[in-house]
Amino acid sequence: MDKYLIRKPRTQDSSPMQDSFPVQDSFSSSKRIRVDLNLENLPSDPGLRQKISSYHPNNHDEIRRHYLTKGPCQPVLNDFPLSYFSEKPCRFRSEWYIGRKWLEYSIDKDTTFCFYCYLFGRQDGFKLWNQVAKLDFHVRGVNSVHSQVVKKGEDLLKEKHHIQIDCIRFLLCRRLAFRGHDESQGSSDKGNFLEFVQFLRDHNESINEVLQTAPKNCKLTHSNIQKHIVNAIARETSKDIIKDLDNGFFSILVDESRDISMKEQMSLVLRYVNKKGIIIEWFFGIVHVASTTALSLNCAIECLLCEHNLSLSNLRDINGLKTLILKEKENKSAFYVHCFAHQLQLTLVAVTKNHINIAEFFYVVSNLVIVVGGSYLENGVRRSGRGLNQDTNLKCLGDTRWRSYYGTILNLILMFSAVVDVLEIIEEDGLSDQKVEAQSIMSGRSRRNTQQKTNLHHYRVELFYTIIDMQLQELNNHFSKTNTDLLLCMACLNPSNSFVAFDKEKFIRLATFYPSDFLGTNILALDSQLQNYIFDTRSNNFFLELQGVSELAEKLVSTRKHETYLLVHLLVKLVLTLPVATAIVEINFSAMKYIKNELRNRMGDHWMNDCLILYIEKDVACSIDNKNIMQRFQNMKTHRRQL
Repeated sequence: MDKYLIRKPRTQDSSPMQDSFPVQDSFSSSKRIRVDLNLENLPSDPGLRQKISSYHPNNHDEIRRHYLTKGPCQPVLNDFPLSYFSEKPCRFRSEWYIGRKWLEYSIDKDTTFCFYCYLFGRQDGFKLWNQVAKLDFHVRGVNSVHSQVVKKGEDLLKEKHHIQIDCIRFLLCRRLAFRGHDESQGSSDKGNFLEFVQFLRDHNESINEVLQTAPKNCKLTHSNIQKHIVNAIARETSKDIIKDLDNGFFSILVDESRDISMKEQMSLVLRYVNKKGIIIEWFFGIVHVASTTALSLNCAIECLLCEHNLSLSNLRDINGLKTLILKEKENKSAFYVHCFAHQLQLTLVAVTKNHINIAEFFYVVSNLVIVVGGSYLENGVRRSGRGLNQDTNLKCLGDTRWRSYYGTILNLILMFSAVVDVLEIIEEDGLSDQKVEAQSIMSGRSRRNTQQKTNLHHYRVELFYTIIDMQLQELNNHFSKTNTDLLLCMACLNPSNSFVAFDKEKFIRLATFYPSDFLGTNILALDSQLQNYIFDTRSNNFFLELQGVSELAEKLVSTRKHETYLLVHLLVKLVLTLPVATAIVEINFSAMKYIKNELRNRMGDHWMNDCLILYIEKDVACSIDNKNIMQRFQNMKTHRRQL
């Protein structure tokens, strides 16, 4: 860069005030010789200070920290100088300091300045004493320039190494994985972590000096150190989640899936209702299981919960593993609930496979989608001259998603004429195998030996009635009596349409499912409490527009009705804790495939678990104090150098 610039030499007779206001040449200042400063000689009056940029770059933070320690210049005088605005005398008042810790006054210039703006690059003065309201306009919102420089000042007063931890967390929470191909000194591809450390060295002389003088085996940049730091952040994240749970009851969502290396991984999610009445689902961890037997999965779950000091007595519902509940009856208030959405899918899909006519129909549809490819279909539409605006998206049928069946049938109905034209084209111009398939689909199966029946009888008796019976049978097989009763009783909590679904008997019946939380006396108290509750909520305008149980829980807390109706609120929390779907677990498995992919298929289980926690729960991870992370890191093992 130097060869493209002609540096302007600084004149020796330039005064401090002349040097403070003009824009400085950043390139010339970056090459100035570093001098030893006597910080006590730095002027306190903001009107007499030089710009921070006029000092050597290596002194900037030292000077800023000195001023931050002393605080803003806020002199109190008996009489401030008078100024005239529209022939009216006005002067600065010391009361204006109140509530404005950033405000400074220069006795020399009779002007106010922003303390933090001066420290980080600006030195604009203000002296319109008749328009003092404009002082607060300088602060503006939380994302204003002023707020940003205040945050910089607060961070600068913290320990110097915070920038290193912040950079690590920045990379982790955005899933820039710590993976290097060649971490040797001369490598140009050291991986994201070491490349970022090199960036810091290039832009901060203090960091560069520490890394240059530190022994080669004591720089805290080894891959093991990186993993220890990640583990420390993951542990603190889990600790923060447990703290938010506050020893309350919870449910767990469990599912298994294989990672890219074909290892069985079990994902566990905690679900609970927080103090504000909001449903929370936290990813808690992923565990490699040697087998998917009930005993193996049960042991893995118990170990993970015990590792974080979670009591099984607070467990209320399990979604995903039926055997865990059926094995032991230690907690009578815990119930197994399979994913309801998945159960409905299985019920509908099972019917299509068990009824011969329906199975034959979808077999033909599946073959039709395969034979009628996209190019053939478009060609048929073009040659027929019809259906130019039709959707040509005929998707293959999924194994467990009824929506794929339904969508394919709708598209087939819309494109029926074009599909017939395409089949005729394939019969004429297709390959031999395609001709056979097309002719088979066009001809259909022979009905010469079948008994003649009316269409009404066929579709009503042989199909509709039969399928309804099969669906009822499948639903009874997939939904236990306990789960069905839970769902029916849960419906009485719905606040929609002025609590039209309220049923006192179902309310009390629902409470009996949780004997650990509702003893005999509590049931009697709930009975008497419900009458006041329903009258109060139906006559209260705050509860008129509620649309679900989750909104009811939040409104009870915000209106402090949860203190009046303690038992009702407890029952609402228990119902919200009951999981009905495993969508969140499937999302976690998607994240697992992103983190442990083909390029990182040898990633260890603990390393993947820590990365997943930080990636999925990035909001919690970013809120943890750096001191807690460093303290946990130091307590892991004895290191030669402290962070």
